[in-house]
Amino acid sequence: MLVSGGKSIYGARIGILMLEAQFPRIPGDMGNAETWPFPVLYKVVTGATPDRVVRKNAEGTLDRFIAAAEELVSAGADAVTTNCGFLSIFQKELSAAVRVPVLTSSLMQVNTVNMLLPESKKAGILTISKSTLSDAHLTAANVPSDTPIGTTEDGAEFSNVILNDELQLNIELARMDNINAALKMKTEHSNLGAIILECTNMCPYAKDIQEAVGLPVFSIVNFVQWLHAGLKPTRFLS
Repeated sequence: MLVSGGKSIYGARIGILMLEAQFPRIPGDMGNAETWPFPVLYKVVTGATPDRVVRKNAEGTLDRFIAAAEELVSAGADAVTTNCGFLSIFQKELSAAVRVPVLTSSLMQVNTVNMLLPESKKAGILTISKSTLSDAHLTAANVPSDTPIGTTEDGAEFSNVILNDELQLNIELARMDNINAALKMKTEHSNLGAIILECTNMCPYAKDIQEAVGLPVFSIVNFVQWLHAGLKPTRFLS
């Protein structure tokens, strides 16, 4: 058998661009390696804090994200993703910068999920910060302008801990922030047919949200697993 080289690292097909943060990353969070059923590569983007990316439009960080993406690809990644849905604004630039598929945001699922639903229903977005989720973020991910949007901003724990990059997280309070925001969203939008979790830190609570609202819930975790399945399809025939 003859094999070819060209990479520094093999077997880890997904490269994840990480914000520079210190808040707890519990199982289910894409920054916790135990979340994944396959190996992944990580690269922290220095200076790309949650506050800067979510509240300040990721200003001044594009070149850093491009350099970090190139480093992941050079190391062996066959695809690149990010750990913040607000990075949809860099989708075009990152895709142009590297030679592998790039998936910047869970928001990119909205149109696909809409196609699965009855015409009377719409996929909605649950975000960590509705006040700073701009038309630019939505347009970059091809999200329809009439998409229902809910937020955890009114909660006591989740948004505050993540965006202020605090060292401790009360999981039960964070869980309830997400559930309550989803229930409020369902009450306010009778046409809600599914929920897309914008924030990658919401993924640990996806099952809780789904059980509370009784609707399909999609996250960056299932999106990246879908991407990985394309990079490494299951072999059914020997």
